[in-house]
Amino acid sequence: MSRNKPLGKKLRLSRATKSNQRVPIWVVAKTRGKVRTHAKMRHWRRTKLKA
Repeated sequence: MSRNKPLGKKLRLSRATKSNQRVPIWVVAKTRGKVRTHAKMRHWRRTKLKA
């Protein structure tokens, strides 16, 4: 990917990076392990962004 990116694309990529985090440990503890996975998790190789 190029080093020079438009601001809109850079903002979309940073938002996607922030939203791609795992479920917090306290949520797993509070739900007693029923919620472990994130429905909107994205893997860099499997699913691409519309950027």
